Amino acid sequence: MQNMLRAYKASIFQALAHPTRIAILEVLREGEVSAGTIQERLGVEQANVSQHLSILRSRQIVTSRKEGNQVFYSLRHKVLIKVLELMRQYFQAHLNESVQMLGEIEGERQGR
Repeated sequence: MQNMLRAYKASIFQALAHPTRIAILEVLREGEVSAGTIQERLGVEQANVSQHLSILRSRQIVTSRKEGNQVFYSLRHKVLIKVLELMRQYFQAHLNESVQMLGEIEGERQGR
């Protein structure tokens, strides 16, 4: 059972492992949006957006509903926004550590 849960978690991270899909989630942070609006905001080809939305839908990260000839998307759970925010904090901390280390290296060079 534990391995199945780990595989499920990995599949979610795999679905999030593309910059366009992260950008889509950032657009959906504001609420339900049409596929056309997502395309416009990201400046990405319609086929490309559709492919990424399909992956997010298959992993049940986003939900969709059809109204006339438009499809509207929304986040299945808002907790994903918190996950993305935590990851941003993680990356920022890592970046801050790297900048500090580079500063120390530069200080050592100047000290020679």
